[in-house]
Amino acid sequence: MKLVLSRKGFDSGYGGIPSPILPDGRLIPLPIPNSTDHFTLADINIPNIDAGQLLGDLSKGSHSLATRIHLDPDLDRAPASRLPGWRPALGQSGNAQSHLRDMHVGAGDVFIFFGWFRQTEHKSGTWRYVRSAPNMHVMFGWLEIDVVLPVVGERERSLSEFPWIANHPHVSDPSNFTDLRNTLYLAAVQSRFNPRAAHGGGRFAVYSDYLRLTKPGHTRSVWSLPGWFMPQSTQAPLSYHPRPDQWQQDREGVILRSAAKGQEFVLDGAAYPQAESWVADLVSNHA
Repeated sequence: MKLVLSRKGFDSGYGGIPSPILPDGRLIPLPIPNSTDHFTLADINIPNIDAGQLLGDLSKGSHSLATRIHLDPDLDRAPASRLPGWRPALGQSGNAQSHLRDMHVGAGDVFIFFGWFRQTEHKSGTWRYVRSAPNMHVMFGWLEIDVVLPVVGERERSLSEFPWIANHPHVSDPSNFTDLRNTLYLAAVQSRFNPRAAHGGGRFAVYSDYLRLTKPGHTRSVWSLPGWFMPQSTQAPLSYHPRPDQWQQDREGVILRSAAKGQEFVLDGAAYPQAESWVADLVSNHA
C-alpha cells in the first residue's frame, strides 16, 4: 500500500482563511474557491448550523454560500447534489498527477487529506477564530482507491461505467480539463479499514490531537509524526522530503519540516510496513 498525504482546501493563497473547527469539534474542510466551477459553498455538508453566517463572519464578508468552489476531494457533498451511485472521489491533473503516476499510485493505495484549520467560537451572535488557537495542519479525511479513470482519454467509457461522476468538477466541463493527465480516483464501495463507514472514503468527523500534524508550539508546516516515518539509508523518504535536515528525531517520534509547495506526498508502504496499521487506526477510530 502506498500512502499519499494530500494537501487540500483553503490556504493563504486560495481562500485566505483557515477551515473551521467548530465548538463541538466538527472539522469543516473548505474547498478552494474557483470561479469556473459550478458548485458553491452551499454544496458542502454542514448540517445544523447557519453556514452562511459562519462563512461570512470568519471571512469578514469575503465568502458566502454563493462562493464558487472546486469541490475536490469530493468526500461528503450535500446529499441533494449527489447522483445515484455517488461515492467519494478525487480528481488530479497536471504536474501533481504526473507525480502520482510516477510514484505508481493506484488501486489499493490510500489518500489521507490534510489542510489548514483553526478552532472557532460563537460569541455574542458572531463567529470568530479563538484568539489563542493555533493555526494547524490537520488530517480531515481519506480515500481508499478502487478505480483510476483517465477521464480525458477515456471519457465515454468512464461515464458509461460510472455515470454518477458526471457532475464531478474534473468531469462536468471538459473545457476546464483538457490535459490528458486529468485523472479521477474513485473510492472503494466499502472500506477495508472501517466496516461502519458508508464508503471507502469520507471525512474524519471530529477533531482530536491524533489528527493534528502540526507540532505544538510551531508553525503549521512543522509536523510531529510517528517515529517509523524517519527514513533510513535504504528507504526512500516521503516524496518531496529528501533532505536530511528536514527530518529530526525527538522523544515523541519525528519532527518533519514539511515542504512548502506540493500537493501529493507519497510514502511507499513496501519500505514502511507500519503505514497500513497507522491508516487503519486513523480510519477505524475517526471516520
